[in-house]
Amino acid sequence: MPNPSRPRAAVLTATAVLLSSLAAGCGGDSRDEDLTAQKLNWKDCPAPSPSEGGGNAPSPLPDGAEWECATMRAPLDWSDPGGDTIGVALIRARASGAENRRIGSLLFNFGGPGGSGVTALPAFGEEYATLRTRYDLVSFDPRGVGRSAGVRCENDRQLDAYLQQDMTPDDAAERGTLLDNTEKFNAACAEKSKKMLPHVRTTDAARDMDLMRQVLGDDRLYYFGISYGTELGGVYAHLFPKNVGRAVFDAVVDPTRTPEQSALGQARGFQLALDNYAEDCTSETEDCPVGDTPQDVKDRIAALLKSLDGKPIPGVFPRELTQTAATNGIAQSLYSKDFWEYLTEGLDRAYDGDGRILMLLSDSMNGRNENGEYSNIIAANVSVNCADDKPRYSVAQVERRLPEFRAASPVFGDFLAWGMVGCTDWAVPGAADRPDVSAAGSAPILVVGNTGDPATPYEGAHRMADALGKGVGVELTYKGQGHGAYDSKNTCVRAAVDGYLLTGRAPTAGTVCS
Repeated sequence: MPNPSRPRAAVLTATAVLLSSLAAGCGGDSRDEDLTAQKLNWKDCPAPSPSEGGGNAPSPLPDGAEWECATMRAPLDWSDPGGDTIGVALIRARASGAENRRIGSLLFNFGGPGGSGVTALPAFGEEYATLRTRYDLVSFDPRGVGRSAGVRCENDRQLDAYLQQDMTPDDAAERGTLLDNTEKFNAACAEKSKKMLPHVRTTDAARDMDLMRQVLGDDRLYYFGISYGTELGGVYAHLFPKNVGRAVFDAVVDPTRTPEQSALGQARGFQLALDNYAEDCTSETEDCPVGDTPQDVKDRIAALLKSLDGKPIPGVFPRELTQTAATNGIAQSLYSKDFWEYLTEGLDRAYDGDGRILMLLSDSMNGRNENGEYSNIIAANVSVNCADDKPRYSVAQVERRLPEFRAASPVFGDFLAWGMVGCTDWAVPGAADRPDVSAAGSAPILVVGNTGDPATPYEGAHRMADALGKGVGVELTYKGQGHGAYDSKNTCVRAAVDGYLLTGRAPTAGTVCS
Protein backbone atom coordinates (compact mmCIF):
# COMPACT_ATOMS: atom_id res chain seq x y z
CA MET A 1 0.00 0.00 0.00
CA PRO A 2 2.00 2.96 -1.16
CA ASN A 3 -0.38 5.52 0.23
CA PRO A 4 -3.29 4.82 2.56
CA SER A 5 -4.80 8.19 1.72
CA ARG A 6 -5.37 6.85 -1.83
CA PRO A 7 -6.41 3.31 -1.01
CA ARG A 8 -7.56 0.80 -3.48
CA ALA A 9 -10.30 0.75 -0.96
CA ALA A 10 -8.04 -1.66 0.71
CA VAL A 11 -5.39 -0.35 -1.56
CA LEU A 12 -5.14 -3.79 -2.97
CA THR A 13 -8.56 -4.83 -4.17
CA ALA A 14 -10.85 -5.03 -7.10
CA THR A 15 -9.63 -5.54 -10.58
CA ALA A 16 -11.14 -5.90 -13.95
CA VAL A 17 -11.71 -8.55 -16.50
CA LEU A 18 -11.60 -7.53 -20.16
CA LEU A 19 -14.49 -8.29 -22.47
CA SER A 20 -15.07 -12.01 -22.81
CA SER A 21 -14.29 -11.75 -26.50
CA LEU A 22 -10.66 -11.04 -25.58
CA ALA A 23 -10.29 -13.88 -23.10
CA ALA A 24 -9.08 -16.37 -25.69
CA GLY A 25 -6.11 -14.20 -26.58
CA CYS A 26 -5.03 -12.98 -29.99
CA GLY A 27 -2.69 -15.67 -31.23
CA GLY A 28 -3.74 -15.33 -34.85
CA ASP A 29 -2.61 -11.73 -35.24
CA SER A 30 0.66 -11.31 -37.11
CA ARG A 31 1.99 -8.66 -34.69
CA ASP A 32 1.09 -10.92 -31.75
CA GLU A 33 3.11 -13.74 -33.31
CA ASP A 34 6.04 -11.40 -33.82
CA LEU A 35 5.92 -10.29 -30.18
CA THR A 36 5.79 -13.88 -28.98
CA ALA A 37 8.93 -14.67 -30.96
CA GLN A 38 10.91 -11.61 -29.89
CA LYS A 39 14.40 -12.10 -28.49
CA LEU A 40 15.33 -10.18 -25.36
CA ASN A 41 18.62 -8.28 -25.35
CA TRP A 42 19.88 -8.92 -21.82
CA LYS A 43 22.64 -6.59 -20.63
CA ASP A 44 24.04 -4.97 -17.50
CA CYS A 45 21.39 -3.14 -15.50
CA PRO A 46 21.52 0.66 -15.38
CA ALA A 47 20.85 2.65 -12.25
CA PRO A 48 17.11 2.86 -11.50
CA SER A 49 15.38 5.71 -13.27
CA PRO A 50 13.79 8.51 -11.22
CA SER A 51 10.38 6.96 -11.89
CA GLU A 52 11.67 3.72 -10.36
CA GLY A 53 12.96 5.57 -7.30
CA GLY A 54 16.53 6.37 -8.35
CA GLY A 55 19.65 5.07 -6.64
CA ASN A 56 22.54 2.92 -7.77
CA ALA A 57 22.69 0.02 -10.20
CA PRO A 58 22.04 -3.30 -8.42
CA SER A 59 25.06 -4.93 -6.79
CA PRO A 60 26.00 -8.52 -7.63
CA LEU A 61 24.57 -11.29 -5.48
CA PRO A 62 26.81 -12.82 -2.78
CA ASP A 63 27.94 -15.57 -5.15
CA GLY A 64 29.01 -12.96 -7.70
CA ALA A 65 26.03 -13.39 -10.02
CA GLU A 66 25.21 -10.24 -11.94
CA TRP A 67 21.76 -8.81 -12.51
CA GLU A 68 20.71 -8.47 -16.14
CA CYS A 69 18.07 -6.18 -17.62
CA ALA A 70 16.06 -6.19 -20.84
CA THR A 71 12.97 -4.63 -22.39
CA MET A 72 10.07 -6.65 -23.78
CA ARG A 73 7.68 -5.18 -26.32
CA ALA A 74 3.98 -5.59 -25.54
CA PRO A 75 0.82 -4.24 -27.17
CA LEU A 76 -0.33 -0.92 -25.80
CA ASP A 77 -3.91 -2.13 -26.25
CA TRP A 78 -4.46 -5.87 -25.92
CA SER A 79 -7.69 -5.55 -27.92
CA ASP A 80 -5.53 -4.33 -30.82
CA PRO A 81 -2.33 -6.40 -30.63
CA GLY A 82 -1.31 -5.27 -34.10
CA GLY A 83 -1.23 -1.62 -33.02
CA ASP A 84 1.22 0.45 -30.98
CA THR A 85 3.54 -1.23 -28.51
CA ILE A 86 5.13 -0.27 -25.20
CA GLY A 87 8.33 -1.42 -23.52
CA VAL A 88 8.10 -3.54 -20.36
CA ALA A 89 11.29 -3.43 -18.27
CA LEU A 90 12.59 -6.77 -16.93
CA ILE A 91 15.38 -7.87 -14.60
CA ARG A 92 16.78 -11.32 -13.89
CA ALA A 93 19.46 -13.30 -12.08
CA ARG A 94 20.26 -16.62 -13.70
CA ALA A 95 19.79 -19.88 -11.83
CA SER A 96 22.77 -20.85 -9.72
CA GLY A 97 22.39 -24.64 -9.97
CA ALA A 98 23.19 -27.11 -12.70
CA GLU A 99 21.44 -26.47 -16.03
CA ASN A 100 19.82 -29.91 -16.02
CA ARG A 101 18.17 -29.03 -12.69
CA ARG A 102 16.79 -25.71 -13.89
CA ILE A 103 12.98 -25.55 -13.93
CA GLY A 104 12.54 -22.21 -15.70
CA SER A 105 11.94 -18.59 -14.78
CA LEU A 106 10.27 -17.65 -11.48
CA LEU A 107 8.41 -14.38 -12.02
CA PHE A 108 7.88 -12.04 -9.06
CA ASN A 109 5.44 -9.20 -8.47
CA PHE A 110 5.98 -7.42 -5.15
CA GLY A 111 2.73 -5.48 -5.00
CA GLY A 112 1.44 -1.94 -4.98
CA PRO A 113 -0.06 -1.65 -7.45
CA GLY A 114 2.68 0.62 -8.70
CA GLY A 115 5.82 -0.95 -7.24
CA SER A 116 8.87 -1.39 -9.45
CA GLY A 117 9.91 -5.03 -9.62
CA VAL A 118 13.15 -4.02 -11.33
CA THR A 119 14.26 -2.27 -8.14
CA ALA A 120 12.52 -4.58 -5.63
CA LEU A 121 13.96 -7.92 -6.75
CA PRO A 122 17.63 -6.98 -6.21
CA ALA A 123 16.70 -5.54 -2.80
CA PHE A 124 15.33 -8.94 -1.74
CA GLY A 125 17.42 -11.16 -3.99
CA GLU A 126 19.40 -12.84 -1.22
CA GLU A 127 16.14 -13.99 0.37
CA TYR A 128 15.49 -16.22 -2.63
CA ALA A 129 18.87 -17.96 -2.85
CA THR A 130 17.30 -21.37 -2.35
CA LEU A 131 14.79 -20.78 -5.13
CA ARG A 132 17.56 -19.56 -7.44
CA THR A 133 19.15 -23.01 -7.33
CA ARG A 134 16.50 -24.12 -9.83
CA TYR A 135 15.01 -20.93 -11.24
CA ASP A 136 16.10 -17.77 -12.98
CA LEU A 137 14.71 -15.05 -10.70
CA VAL A 138 12.79 -12.54 -12.85
CA SER A 139 10.77 -9.44 -12.10
CA PHE A 140 9.45 -6.46 -14.05
CA ASP A 141 7.96 -3.00 -13.91
CA PRO A 142 4.28 -3.60 -14.74
CA ARG A 143 2.84 -1.39 -17.46
CA GLY A 144 2.38 2.17 -16.19
CA VAL A 145 5.15 1.69 -13.61
CA GLY A 146 8.73 2.93 -13.66
CA ARG A 147 10.39 2.35 -17.04
CA SER A 148 7.39 0.45 -18.46
CA ALA A 149 5.64 3.47 -20.00
CA GLY A 150 5.24 4.88 -16.50
CA VAL A 151 2.24 7.14 -15.99
CA ARG A 152 2.86 10.68 -14.79
CA CYS A 153 0.60 13.04 -12.88
CA GLU A 154 1.80 15.90 -10.67
CA ASN A 155 5.43 17.00 -10.38
CA ASP A 156 7.56 16.70 -7.24
CA ARG A 157 6.66 20.12 -5.87
CA GLN A 158 2.96 19.53 -6.44
CA LEU A 159 3.15 16.09 -4.83
CA ASP A 160 4.79 17.56 -1.74
CA ALA A 161 1.77 19.81 -1.29
CA TYR A 162 -0.76 17.16 -2.26
CA LEU A 163 0.57 14.60 0.21
CA GLN A 164 0.71 17.14 3.03
CA GLN A 165 -2.91 18.18 2.74
CA ASP A 166 -5.63 17.31 5.25
CA MET A 167 -7.02 13.96 4.10
CA THR A 168 -9.57 13.77 6.93
CA PRO A 169 -11.77 16.86 6.46
CA ASP A 170 -13.78 18.09 9.44
CA ASP A 171 -16.04 20.64 7.79
CA ALA A 172 -17.43 21.76 4.44
CA ALA A 173 -14.48 24.01 3.66
CA GLU A 174 -11.95 21.23 4.27
CA ARG A 175 -14.04 18.79 2.24
CA GLY A 176 -14.11 21.25 -0.64
CA THR A 177 -10.35 21.66 -0.52
CA LEU A 178 -9.80 17.88 -0.52
CA LEU A 179 -12.11 17.38 -3.48
CA ASP A 180 -10.54 20.28 -5.41
CA ASN A 181 -7.03 18.93 -4.86
CA THR A 182 -8.10 15.43 -5.84
CA GLU A 183 -9.69 16.76 -9.02
CA LYS A 184 -6.49 18.65 -9.88
CA PHE A 185 -4.37 15.55 -9.30
CA ASN A 186 -6.64 13.41 -11.44
CA ALA A 187 -6.73 16.05 -14.18
CA ALA A 188 -2.91 16.12 -14.24
CA CYS A 189 -2.90 12.34 -14.76
CA ALA A 190 -5.37 12.66 -17.63
CA GLU A 191 -3.34 15.45 -19.24
CA LYS A 192 0.10 13.85 -18.96
CA SER A 193 -0.81 10.18 -19.37
CA LYS A 194 -3.90 10.18 -21.54
CA LYS A 195 -2.61 7.44 -23.84
CA MET A 196 -1.77 4.99 -21.03
CA LEU A 197 -4.66 5.42 -18.58
CA PRO A 198 -7.10 3.09 -20.39
CA HIS A 199 -4.47 0.35 -20.61
CA VAL A 200 -3.11 -0.13 -17.09
CA ARG A 201 -5.74 -2.54 -15.76
CA THR A 202 -4.67 -5.66 -13.96
CA THR A 203 -5.96 -7.75 -16.86
CA ASP A 204 -3.55 -5.90 -19.16
CA ALA A 205 -0.63 -6.70 -16.86
CA ALA A 206 -1.74 -10.34 -16.66
CA ARG A 207 -1.68 -10.58 -20.45
CA ASP A 208 1.80 -9.05 -20.41
CA MET A 209 2.86 -11.82 -18.03
CA ASP A 210 1.67 -14.52 -20.41
CA LEU A 211 3.61 -12.90 -23.23
CA MET A 212 6.58 -12.73 -20.86
CA ARG A 213 6.22 -16.45 -20.13
CA GLN A 214 6.46 -17.25 -23.83
CA VAL A 215 9.33 -14.86 -24.52
CA LEU A 216 11.27 -16.32 -21.58
CA GLY A 217 10.79 -19.77 -23.10
CA ASP A 218 8.58 -21.37 -20.46
CA ASP A 219 5.68 -23.71 -21.20
CA ARG A 220 4.08 -22.77 -17.88
CA LEU A 221 4.20 -19.69 -15.66
CA TYR A 222 6.07 -20.09 -12.38
CA TYR A 223 5.05 -17.21 -10.18
CA PHE A 224 5.53 -15.64 -6.74
CA GLY A 225 3.02 -12.86 -6.07
CA ILE A 226 3.06 -10.69 -2.96
CA SER A 227 0.29 -8.33 -1.82
CA TYR A 228 -1.31 -6.83 -4.95
CA GLY A 229 0.79 -9.41 -6.79
CA THR A 230 -1.64 -12.04 -5.48
CA GLU A 231 -4.50 -10.25 -7.21
CA LEU A 232 -2.48 -10.03 -10.39
CA GLY A 233 -1.68 -13.73 -10.09
CA GLY A 234 -5.32 -14.61 -9.48
CA VAL A 235 -6.43 -12.68 -12.56
CA TYR A 236 -3.71 -14.41 -14.58
CA ALA A 237 -4.91 -17.81 -13.36
CA HIS A 238 -8.46 -16.89 -14.37
CA LEU A 239 -7.45 -15.82 -17.86
CA PHE A 240 -4.87 -18.57 -18.46
CA PRO A 241 -5.60 -21.47 -16.07
CA LYS A 242 -3.91 -24.07 -18.26
CA ASN A 243 -0.70 -22.01 -18.33
CA VAL A 244 -0.19 -21.97 -14.54
CA GLY A 245 2.78 -24.03 -13.42
CA ARG A 246 3.58 -23.54 -9.74
CA ALA A 247 2.40 -20.35 -8.06
CA VAL A 248 2.57 -18.88 -4.57
CA PHE A 249 0.42 -16.01 -3.27
CA ASP A 250 1.72 -14.31 -0.09
CA ALA A 251 -0.01 -11.41 1.75
CA VAL A 252 -3.23 -12.19 -0.03
CA VAL A 253 -5.74 -9.71 -1.41
CA ASP A 254 -9.38 -10.57 -0.74
CA PRO A 255 -10.95 -10.85 -4.21
CA THR A 256 -14.52 -11.03 -2.92
CA ARG A 257 -14.77 -7.48 -1.58
CA THR A 258 -15.78 -4.19 -3.19
CA PRO A 259 -13.44 -1.21 -2.77
CA GLU A 260 -15.58 0.06 0.14
CA GLN A 261 -15.55 -3.30 1.90
CA SER A 262 -11.81 -3.59 1.34
CA ALA A 263 -11.15 -0.14 2.79
CA LEU A 264 -13.11 -1.10 5.89
CA GLY A 265 -11.23 -4.38 6.17
CA GLN A 266 -7.94 -2.56 5.90
CA ALA A 267 -8.98 -0.14 8.63
CA ARG A 268 -9.51 -3.16 10.88
CA GLY A 269 -6.24 -4.70 9.74
CA PHE A 270 -4.11 -1.66 10.50
CA GLN A 271 -5.88 -1.18 13.82
CA LEU A 272 -5.13 -4.81 14.74
CA ALA A 273 -1.47 -4.26 13.86
CA LEU A 274 -1.41 -1.09 15.98
CA ASP A 275 -3.03 -2.99 18.86
CA ASN A 276 -0.36 -5.68 18.56
CA TYR A 277 2.40 -3.05 18.47
CA ALA A 278 1.04 -1.34 21.60
CA GLU A 279 0.78 -4.66 23.43
CA ASP A 280 4.33 -5.59 22.43
CA CYS A 281 5.82 -2.24 23.43
CA THR A 282 4.28 -2.21 26.89
CA SER A 283 5.06 -5.88 27.58
CA GLU A 284 8.81 -5.43 27.25
CA THR A 285 10.97 -5.58 30.37
CA GLU A 286 12.07 -1.99 29.87
CA ASP A 287 9.63 0.90 30.00
CA CYS A 288 7.77 1.68 26.79
CA PRO A 289 8.62 5.34 26.08
CA VAL A 290 5.33 6.01 24.26
CA GLY A 291 2.84 4.79 26.85
CA ASP A 292 2.33 2.86 30.09
CA THR A 293 -0.38 0.49 28.86
CA PRO A 294 -1.58 -0.59 25.41
CA GLN A 295 -4.57 1.72 25.66
CA ASP A 296 -2.34 4.58 26.81
CA VAL A 297 -0.14 4.09 23.74
CA LYS A 298 -3.16 4.26 21.43
CA ASP A 299 -4.69 7.20 23.26
CA ARG A 300 -1.47 9.17 23.00
CA ILE A 301 -1.21 8.41 19.26
CA ALA A 302 -4.78 9.61 18.76
CA ALA A 303 -4.02 12.77 20.74
CA LEU A 304 -0.89 13.41 18.66
CA LEU A 305 -2.79 13.11 15.40
CA LYS A 306 -5.55 15.40 16.65
CA SER A 307 -2.96 17.98 17.67
CA LEU A 308 -1.20 17.77 14.30
CA ASP A 309 -4.51 18.39 12.53
CA GLY A 310 -4.37 21.98 13.73
CA LYS A 311 -0.71 22.49 14.50
CA PRO A 312 1.95 20.58 12.51
CA ILE A 313 5.44 20.20 13.94
CA PRO A 314 8.83 20.36 12.18
CA GLY A 315 9.44 17.35 9.97
CA VAL A 316 12.06 17.11 7.21
CA PHE A 317 13.01 20.73 6.50
CA PRO A 318 11.34 22.72 5.10
CA ARG A 319 8.27 20.49 5.36
CA GLU A 320 6.23 20.04 8.50
CA LEU A 321 4.78 16.84 9.90
CA THR A 322 1.04 17.11 9.28
CA GLN A 323 -1.67 14.78 10.51
CA THR A 324 -1.69 13.12 7.08
CA ALA A 325 2.07 12.57 6.98
CA ALA A 326 2.10 11.22 10.55
CA THR A 327 -0.71 8.76 9.80
CA ASN A 328 1.15 7.61 6.69
CA GLY A 329 4.34 7.16 8.70
CA ILE A 330 2.59 5.13 11.39
CA ALA A 331 0.98 2.92 8.75
CA GLN A 332 4.32 2.36 7.02
CA SER A 333 5.91 1.20 10.27
CA LEU A 334 3.20 -1.44 10.74
CA TYR A 335 4.14 -3.31 7.56
CA SER A 336 6.87 -5.21 9.40
CA LYS A 337 7.61 -5.98 13.02
CA ASP A 338 11.20 -5.01 12.20
CA PHE A 339 9.93 -1.41 11.83
CA TRP A 340 8.28 -1.23 15.25
CA GLU A 341 11.41 0.14 16.88
CA TYR A 342 11.36 3.05 14.39
CA LEU A 343 7.72 3.71 15.22
CA THR A 344 8.59 3.87 18.91
CA GLU A 345 11.45 6.27 18.29
CA GLY A 346 9.39 8.33 15.85
CA LEU A 347 6.50 8.70 18.28
CA ASP A 348 8.81 9.48 21.19
CA ARG A 349 10.45 12.28 19.22
CA ALA A 350 7.15 13.57 17.86
CA TYR A 351 5.83 13.98 21.39
CA ASP A 352 8.84 16.24 21.95
CA GLY A 353 8.07 18.25 18.82
CA ASP A 354 10.41 16.49 16.34
CA GLY A 355 8.54 14.88 13.42
CA ARG A 356 11.52 13.87 11.30
CA ILE A 357 11.37 10.08 11.76
CA LEU A 358 7.62 9.81 11.14
CA MET A 359 8.02 11.99 8.07
CA LEU A 360 10.84 9.82 6.71
CA LEU A 361 8.59 6.79 7.16
CA SER A 362 5.83 8.60 5.29
CA ASP A 363 8.25 9.56 2.51
CA SER A 364 9.26 5.92 2.18
CA MET A 365 5.63 4.90 1.70
CA ASN A 366 5.07 7.62 -0.90
CA GLY A 367 8.21 6.89 -2.93
CA ARG A 368 10.02 10.15 -2.08
CA ASN A 369 13.81 10.05 -1.87
CA GLU A 370 16.10 12.29 0.17
CA ASN A 371 16.56 14.60 -2.82
CA GLY A 372 12.85 15.38 -2.90
CA GLU A 373 12.21 13.29 -6.02
CA TYR A 374 9.25 10.94 -6.23
CA SER A 375 9.05 7.65 -8.04
CA ASN A 376 5.84 7.21 -9.97
CA ILE A 377 4.35 4.80 -7.43
CA ILE A 378 1.59 7.23 -6.40
CA ALA A 379 0.60 7.97 -10.00
CA ALA A 380 0.68 4.28 -10.95
CA ASN A 381 -1.17 3.18 -7.83
CA VAL A 382 -4.04 5.57 -8.43
CA SER A 383 -4.14 4.84 -12.17
CA VAL A 384 -4.40 1.07 -11.74
CA ASN A 385 -6.87 1.34 -8.86
CA CYS A 386 -9.19 3.68 -10.72
CA ALA A 387 -9.01 1.73 -13.99
CA ASP A 388 -9.78 -1.51 -12.15
CA ASP A 389 -12.43 -0.37 -9.65
CA LYS A 390 -15.89 0.30 -11.05
CA PRO A 391 -17.51 1.97 -7.99
CA ARG A 392 -17.28 5.75 -7.68
CA TYR A 393 -18.06 7.11 -4.22
CA SER A 394 -19.62 10.44 -3.27
CA VAL A 395 -19.04 12.60 -0.21
CA ALA A 396 -22.48 11.65 1.04
CA GLN A 397 -21.64 7.95 0.80
CA VAL A 398 -18.39 8.43 2.71
CA GLU A 399 -20.09 10.46 5.43
CA ARG A 400 -22.75 7.78 5.91
CA ARG A 401 -20.07 5.15 6.45
CA LEU A 402 -17.75 7.20 8.67
CA PRO A 403 -19.17 5.86 11.98
CA GLU A 404 -18.45 2.28 10.90
CA PHE A 405 -14.92 3.17 9.75
CA ARG A 406 -14.24 5.01 13.01
CA ALA A 407 -15.45 2.04 15.00
CA ALA A 408 -13.11 -0.19 13.00
CA SER A 409 -10.15 2.10 13.67
CA PRO A 410 -10.04 5.35 15.65
CA VAL A 411 -6.63 6.04 14.07
CA PHE A 412 -7.01 4.96 10.44
CA GLY A 413 -10.79 4.92 9.91
CA ASP A 414 -11.32 8.48 8.67
CA PHE A 415 -8.18 8.29 6.59
CA LEU A 416 -9.25 5.18 4.68
CA ALA A 417 -12.88 6.23 4.35
CA TRP A 418 -12.04 9.55 2.69
CA GLY A 419 -9.60 7.79 0.38
CA MET A 420 -12.63 6.31 -1.37
CA VAL A 421 -13.33 9.60 -3.19
CA GLY A 422 -10.00 9.39 -5.02
CA CYS A 423 -11.45 7.85 -8.20
CA THR A 424 -14.73 9.78 -8.29
CA ASP A 425 -13.84 12.02 -11.25
CA TRP A 426 -11.24 9.75 -12.88
CA ALA A 427 -10.96 10.08 -16.66
CA VAL A 428 -11.30 6.33 -17.36
CA PRO A 429 -14.25 4.24 -16.16
CA GLY A 430 -13.51 1.44 -13.74
CA ALA A 431 -13.96 -2.07 -15.04
CA ALA A 432 -15.43 -4.22 -12.24
CA ASP A 433 -16.65 -4.33 -8.66
CA ARG A 434 -14.31 -7.24 -7.92
CA PRO A 435 -11.66 -9.25 -9.75
CA ASP A 436 -12.59 -12.62 -11.18
CA VAL A 437 -9.99 -15.13 -10.01
CA SER A 438 -11.89 -18.37 -10.62
CA ALA A 439 -9.36 -20.70 -12.20
CA ALA A 440 -10.87 -24.12 -12.86
CA GLY A 441 -8.27 -26.36 -14.45
CA SER A 442 -5.28 -24.52 -12.98
CA ALA A 443 -2.46 -26.28 -11.19
CA PRO A 444 -2.56 -25.87 -7.39
CA ILE A 445 -1.74 -22.39 -6.08
CA LEU A 446 -0.28 -22.05 -2.57
CA VAL A 447 -2.11 -19.23 -0.74
CA VAL A 448 -0.30 -17.94 2.38
CA GLY A 449 -2.15 -15.78 4.91
CA ASN A 450 -0.65 -13.97 7.92
CA THR A 451 -2.95 -13.57 10.95
CA GLY A 452 -1.38 -10.21 11.86
CA ASP A 453 -1.23 -8.68 8.37
CA PRO A 454 -2.35 -5.02 8.43
CA ALA A 455 -2.65 -4.32 4.71
CA THR A 456 -4.15 -7.56 3.43
CA PRO A 457 -6.13 -8.96 6.37
CA TYR A 458 -5.85 -12.67 7.05
CA GLU A 459 -9.43 -13.50 6.07
CA GLY A 460 -8.60 -12.66 2.47
CA ALA A 461 -6.37 -15.72 2.12
CA HIS A 462 -9.22 -18.14 2.81
CA ARG A 463 -11.52 -16.24 0.44
CA MET A 464 -8.89 -16.22 -2.29
CA ALA A 465 -8.37 -19.97 -1.91
CA ASP A 466 -12.12 -20.53 -2.19
CA ALA A 467 -12.49 -18.16 -5.13
CA LEU A 468 -9.70 -19.86 -7.09
CA GLY A 469 -11.79 -23.01 -7.00
CA LYS A 470 -11.85 -26.53 -5.67
CA GLY A 471 -8.51 -28.24 -6.01
CA VAL A 472 -6.72 -25.00 -6.97
CA GLY A 473 -6.28 -22.86 -3.83
CA VAL A 474 -4.20 -24.53 -1.09
CA GLU A 475 -4.29 -22.42 2.08
CA LEU A 476 -1.38 -22.06 4.51
CA THR A 477 -1.64 -19.97 7.69
CA TYR A 478 1.22 -18.10 9.37
CA LYS A 479 0.56 -16.87 12.90
CA GLY A 480 2.74 -13.78 12.82
CA GLN A 481 2.98 -10.02 12.40
CA GLY A 482 3.59 -7.76 9.44
CA HIS A 483 2.69 -7.75 5.77
CA GLY A 484 3.34 -11.16 4.28
CA ALA A 485 4.88 -14.36 5.62
CA TYR A 486 7.85 -15.49 3.51
CA ASP A 487 9.99 -12.48 4.39
CA SER A 488 9.43 -13.17 8.12
CA LYS A 489 12.06 -15.92 7.68
CA ASN A 490 9.79 -18.36 9.52
CA THR A 491 11.31 -21.77 8.83
CA CYS A 492 7.93 -23.50 8.50
CA VAL A 493 6.70 -21.01 5.89
CA ARG A 494 10.00 -21.11 4.02
CA ALA A 495 10.00 -24.90 3.92
CA ALA A 496 6.44 -25.03 2.60
CA VAL A 497 6.93 -22.38 -0.09
CA ASP A 498 10.36 -23.52 -1.20
CA GLY A 499 9.26 -27.15 -1.16
CA TYR A 500 6.32 -26.47 -3.45
CA LEU A 501 8.18 -24.28 -5.91
CA LEU A 502 11.21 -26.56 -6.09
CA THR A 503 9.55 -30.00 -6.05
CA GLY A 504 5.89 -29.41 -6.90
CA ARG A 505 4.74 -30.95 -3.60
CA ALA A 506 2.20 -28.64 -1.96
CA PRO A 507 1.71 -28.73 1.81
CA THR A 508 -1.52 -30.14 3.21
CA ALA A 509 -4.31 -27.59 2.91
CA GLY A 510 -4.91 -25.93 6.26
CA THR A 511 -1.30 -26.23 7.46
CA VAL A 512 -0.50 -23.71 10.22
CA CYS A 513 2.96 -22.22 10.85
CA SER A 514 3.77 -20.23 13.98
